[in-house]
Amino acid sequence: MNYQETLDYLFNSLPMFQRVGASAFRKDLKSTILLCDHLGNPERKFKSIHVAGTNGKGSSSHSLAAIFQSAGYKTGLYTSPHLKSFTERIRINGLEITPDLVVQFVEENQSFLEELKPSFFEMTVGMAFWYFVQEEVDIAIIEVGMGGNFDSTNIITPELSLITNIGFDHVQFLGDTLPLIAGEKAGIIKKNVPVVISETHLETKDVFMIKAADMNAPITFADEDWTAYKVAEEEGKTKYKVVISEESEWSVKTQTSAQGEETIDLIFGLNGNYQKYNLPGILESVAQMRQLGWDLPNEAVLEGLKNVTELTGLKGRWQTLSFNPTVICDTGHNEAGFREILSQLETYSYAKLWLVLGMVQDKDISKVLSMLPKSANYVFCEAKLPRALPADQLAEKALSLGLKSEIIPDINQALAFARKNAAEDDLIFVGGSTFVVAEIEEL
Repeated sequence: MNYQETLDYLFNSLPMFQRVGASAFRKDLKSTILLCDHLGNPERKFKSIHVAGTNGKGSSSHSLAAIFQSAGYKTGLYTSPHLKSFTERIRINGLEITPDLVVQFVEENQSFLEELKPSFFEMTVGMAFWYFVQEEVDIAIIEVGMGGNFDSTNIITPELSLITNIGFDHVQFLGDTLPLIAGEKAGIIKKNVPVVISETHLETKDVFMIKAADMNAPITFADEDWTAYKVAEEEGKTKYKVVISEESEWSVKTQTSAQGEETIDLIFGLNGNYQKYNLPGILESVAQMRQLGWDLPNEAVLEGLKNVTELTGLKGRWQTLSFNPTVICDTGHNEAGFREILSQLETYSYAKLWLVLGMVQDKDISKVLSMLPKSANYVFCEAKLPRALPADQLAEKALSLGLKSEIIPDINQALAFARKNAAEDDLIFVGGSTFVVAEIEEL
């Protein structure tokens, strides 16, 4: 098979959560373990950082990869889902796995895959781990797909675990309370492996403390030692002042403010205001890895954070697509994500706000819809996958909450409609689902 035939084979023969939802989710690690046994247990042959969380795990994973890359380490990065190309999921030093190697992996393992019948995600995890060993990476940053406990990535024993935050998402799989969801995410905490929690929540702190104690895993709540303040936006990047507590193990000389605080000034290549919640976990992870002997100079940390999108190819995080009118897209898709999106939209000056939105049908979207401003113009669309909520059904749910809309199922046609009808000083936001952002042609 050529590359396209190989992709068609994988997409059509393996259940894919991105497309079909619940039927592709498995609450055990048996298939992943069997596949990795078949591959010679690559998960035991490279060092890693494991990243989970409801929001922010993708941004944090890319940021850590950029930092290690800037420090001169050969750095693997495994993330999901992909936006444009399957190969985005598996990178080394920002470069995607080649189509030839995807074909090679499937050719060499096709008979076993047909016998095992893993999910698409399980297969991709096996491919990533195989590739990282083939290429002898120094370290790989591994993003959890969903949850943690039964996620296919959870067969690794990393150098460090990072859990970004806890919010309501995938409740039908992970539980309908924050402590239950936290319990699933805490499943990545391993015996004697330090764990960093980016955001402290009173409802979930004890869940992590108990699990860490059970695993004898040193635990740090990053936002107790770090506070990030947004200072300004310049040339598509954001300036932050980060205050470090006296208790922090940060081992590099910092500045001292007039108030006597230890601070770092940095420029972050990701513009979402919600990144202020991710930065403490990223920086504390650097501090922890330094203690484990990794050479991460301050210059590399600052360089990695500043150039994260250029170094890793990350897209769709508060990305400005064009001006006059300004068009912004973001992959935030749950209640907590939308709260931050709406808060940041309020910081812009515009005549009229346009929201081009599509969502998936296996989530409770009522909380998100109830937050949306009634004064905005809405265009509802749908991604081209079975999980997508039909645009007319989304419009019907929105109308019951007082939100009137245009219904244009095709995402790019919906965006074109908004652009055609918006004034130059209007603001257009496109999102509601990762898969909506993925189908924007100019992304």
